[in-house]
Amino acid sequence: MVALVTRGSSPFFPCPARRVGPSDSGVVMSDYSIGELSAETGVKVPTIRYYEGIGLLPAPPRSEGNQRRYDASARDRLRFIAHARAMGFPMPSLRAMLQIAGHKDAPCDDLDALVRDRLVEVDDRISRLTALRAELSGMLESHHHGTVGECRVVEVLSDHEQCGCEH
Repeated sequence: MVALVTRGSSPFFPCPARRVGPSDSGVVMSDYSIGELSAETGVKVPTIRYYEGIGLLPAPPRSEGNQRRYDASARDRLRFIAHARAMGFPMPSLRAMLQIAGHKDAPCDDLDALVRDRLVEVDDRISRLTALRAELSGMLESHHHGTVGECRVVEVLSDHEQCGCEH
């Protein structure tokens, strides 16, 4: 039988739940194998090992059979990492965020600054993608459906000077 047990708040999620169930010895366990952690978080096993290797995720204790055993705090930390990566935070920012998030009473200013930096990067990328979209649309609008020798696409791609955007 497996049940969900809620614990106090975590620096990563306000009300984490953990799986508990009987182990072979009858002792209640509250941990995950690497495969269970992967299934629970959606992070692939090699990626979990990679995060351990670079120090984002602490190396877990091992079972008597030398199997990695992760607890709820590791699961929460991995969810945090996965979500931050999905939002495009670079590794140095992610490391800083994890460091800051581990101190509940610390001010949020440093985290806010990291998010603002990411927002500037996103806005810059949107601007570049918008210009690229306009350039691609322009290439199609001037296409005369003639021969390749008259094709604007070939002209623009052959001469970057004719391109109106940075990419």
